Amino acid sequence: MANLFAQAEALAFGKTAEELKAEGSPDFQTPFRVCEGNRPTNMILAERLTPRTLGRLVALYEHSVFTQGAIWNIDSFDQWGVELGKVLAQRIIPELQSSTEPKLKHDSSTNSLIERYRRLRSDD
Repeated sequence: MANLFAQAEALAFGKTAEELKAEGSPDFQTPFRVCEGNRPTNMILAERLTPRTLGRLVALYEHSVFTQGAIWNIDSFDQWGVELGKVLAQRIIPELQSSTEPKLKHDSSTNSLIERYRRLRSDD
C-alpha cells in the first residue's frame, strides 16, 4: 500500500533536476530521473473486492475511455482491433463450450490459455 500511495504522490509532485542534484544524483542519471509531476491520477480504495465493486470499477473505466474518445473524436468502442477480436472469439467459443475438447489450432499462447481454462473449468 505504501508503494501505491507513494506512486500517486510521485506522479502528482515529481522531482526536479535541482532537487535531484541537491540529493547527490550523478549528472549522467539526473535527466532520466526527473519526474515532471502534475500527472493526475485516480486512487480508488474499496473495503472489499466484491462483484459489485468490480462492476463499478469496470463501469468507471469504460466511462473514462468513452469520455476521452469523445474529446479526441475517437470512437473508442468501434476499433478494428476490437472487431478482429470479435471474429476470433467466434472461433474460440465452440472450443470453450465443447464437451469433447476439440483440437486447438491457435498460436501456442492462445492454445495454452484455452487448455488452462478447460482444466480449471473441469476442476469445478
